[in-house]
Amino acid sequence: MSSSGRELPPGNGGDTAGAVTETVSLPRPVEIGADLAWNAEDWAEVRVRVERAGRAYVWLNLVEQRLRAVVAAVLRPVYEPVHGPEWEIAAAGPTGQEWVQRAAALREVSRRKGHVLDPADDTVLSFLTIPQLRELMTQHWPCFSPYFDNRRELELTLDELEVARSAVARNRGLNRAVLDQAERGCARLLRILDGHDPERDAGRLPVDVLERLVGERFTDVAGVHPDRIRLQRHLPTEELFGGARRLDAVGTALGLLVQNYPGRRLVHLADAGARIRLLFLNPAAGTMRRRERELGLKRGELSRSVETAILHVRRVRSRVRDPEAFEIHVSDEVPRFSGYFVDADEPDGLAVVQPYLRRARGVESPALVLRRPARAVVRPERRREGGELSIFETYREEFESLWETSRPVS
Repeated sequence: MSSSGRELPPGNGGDTAGAVTETVSLPRPVEIGADLAWNAEDWAEVRVRVERAGRAYVWLNLVEQRLRAVVAAVLRPVYEPVHGPEWEIAAAGPTGQEWVQRAAALREVSRRKGHVLDPADDTVLSFLTIPQLRELMTQHWPCFSPYFDNRRELELTLDELEVARSAVARNRGLNRAVLDQAERGCARLLRILDGHDPERDAGRLPVDVLERLVGERFTDVAGVHPDRIRLQRHLPTEELFGGARRLDAVGTALGLLVQNYPGRRLVHLADAGARIRLLFLNPAAGTMRRRERELGLKRGELSRSVETAILHVRRVRSRVRDPEAFEIHVSDEVPRFSGYFVDADEPDGLAVVQPYLRRARGVESPALVLRRPARAVVRPERRREGGELSIFETYREEFESLWETSRPVS
């Protein structure tokens, strides 16, 4: 036998009688030529996979815990008094014996190995997966029907989640479309399980489960977008302004509102009782020329754009039933940002803020989506006394300060 080869045993259980011994040359690792290192593209790809799988896992984890709580709340009072602590086995019935016994066996193994870290998880129910929890609900639907109006919608939503659940469970890649579908489906399912109408109660910008988890780290920032175009893909103006009860806006020309939200919609908002305050940069002020120079624009180019915007909103105001609820002001001071505050005094208040950069117009500036903090608003006097303002409140205070020094447009 050559020094580089090794003799492989026969495949007959070790019986070498009558077997022909062959020598197979096995390459050394260096001879294979495999490169085990990842280059920058490999790392970038795997990070994307991890980010997507991580987002999907958090949503699916929350859904699974919510389903367990619902199943326990409905079925435990029925089965536990008769069958004791392992009521889940009885609830699964003959058709579910295989998977429920597998879950029970897994619990026993986890117990012995010390993998059950929380006593609350020392139940068969904690070892059931989403499909098995769904099976319990469908088997006992008469018990669940008083709490849920639409069984078909519940099951269709669970069907939507199965592709993402399978990929996450087996550590396979998720494309963006499947992730988006999974996030929407999880959010809708959570609203259903809470007894809400998934369409009516979706809200202007539903709170992302990840946003809740990292809220302490990112305060009231609900989203960050490189420019206004990408902002509008995520949060269209119809969703942002539609149904607003109060709308405050400050900026040079208020392009996000004036250019992207129809005037008839503004009339409808005002006639429905919304209070609207719009604050523009004065097109006749000397500061307007300074802003034009910053942007490299010809003299009068930006001021004419602002004049056109003001004429447009004046025409809108002339068509509303209560013009006093639709205020238009101009300021001689160049605003340091454009800001749109929707229902700023309400629990679901939102703001879209874009800083004004020296060489970038508003449409090109980064956009922050801010959510009104759940805690009580800290007023300016509290700030002077050492109180802390959130980002949302900081920009809102700046708007109020500019509004107080501005002049109305007749």
